[in-house]
Amino acid sequence: MAALRRTLHLASLAAGARRAVAGSLAGSCLADRRLWDKLRAQPRQGSAGTFDWFFGYEEAQGLLLPLLQEAPAACPPRVLDVGCGTSSLCTGLYTKCPHPVDVLGVDLSPVAVAHMNSLLEGGQGQTPLCPGHPASRLHFMQANAQNLQPVASSDSFHLVLDKGTWDALARGGLPGAYQLLSECLRVLSPGGTLIQFSDEDPDVRLPCLEQGSQGWTVSVQELGPFGGITYFAYLVQGSN
Repeated sequence: MAALRRTLHLASLAAGARRAVAGSLAGSCLADRRLWDKLRAQPRQGSAGTFDWFFGYEEAQGLLLPLLQEAPAACPPRVLDVGCGTSSLCTGLYTKCPHPVDVLGVDLSPVAVAHMNSLLEGGQGQTPLCPGHPASRLHFMQANAQNLQPVASSDSFHLVLDKGTWDALARGGLPGAYQLLSECLRVLSPGGTLIQFSDEDPDVRLPCLEQGSQGWTVSVQELGPFGGITYFAYLVQGSN
């Protein structure tokens, strides 16, 4: 969580317009859509068009690609990124994964979703994103990660990604974070994997996941350090 707060602070100082947001971040509810709408409406530096909390696709691909290779070969594995924001996880999987993959990014912020759809389709004079495999697909939709019923049926995703979304919701209380976890597990296929990326210590996160994921296998892998910070990938896995 410390890294998320640092990232929020640095992002708010990156441009003059963000300084107006910076004063309220420390005391804000990170589950408030208006906060993310304001932050994601700010101009982005460079041409990539994405902005990542913690780290991006390049740092996570070593963990993600083997899990996708284990998916049934009948159809492209489906991947759901909850609270995707403007992260490079979805776009990285779509453009760089050598295997076919069907990716859906959902976020509560319509500003983030509109930006990512524009990036995908080549809006504002940019080049549309090209898939790393001809059969790969990428979609972005506005949705509440605590209630995925409108966009995701049960047992429909091989891989569910959560990069900082639990951390944000937990600031408003653990019941909201547990509701997120419940929805992620509902849409996860029996042999699938949920990955939560965070800098929160395993002594804190693992007991929460074990309590909320009874009947699933919970484990943790260390990632990094990236930028001097050690992160963790919390895996919740089912069995076929």
